[in-house]
Amino acid sequence: MSTIGKILILALAAAVAPVVWGDPLKSGPAAPVNPVVRSVFTMPASPRDGRDPFFPESTRPYEEAVASSARPTFENSFAVKGLSYEHGHAMVIINNHTFALGDEGDVQTTSGRVHIRLAEIRATCVVIEVNGSRRELSTAIK
Repeated sequence: MSTIGKILILALAAAVAPVVWGDPLKSGPAAPVNPVVRSVFTMPASPRDGRDPFFPESTRPYEEAVASSARPTFENSFAVKGLSYEHGHAMVIINNHTFALGDEGDVQTTSGRVHIRLAEIRATCVVIEVNGSRRELSTAIK
């Protein structure tokens, strides 16, 4: 085959290529761009509203919702059972648990275990923090 024949075949192939494979310079209708959709799970408030997808038989999420909404009251649940000063440091016994200034701990009450922190020790009372609120307890031992 001559050189001119080869050039004609290449020219014909180049002219037919956009028809066969599509012309990359000419774009057709743009495909719609779908944004990424993220899945959002909202914990249901009760078993009637839905279940936890990972632990469908669990009642834990509903127990926490009930516990957080119903804050127990601790009226007359704490009692100062003793007060002592040793080596210049004050110690207080509240519901059979000994606390120094700044100590935290769990005490047993009529409504169950409660976490408290001893904030202050005064001559006539002690100040404790229960669930973020401060309470004064009389040091008068009965």
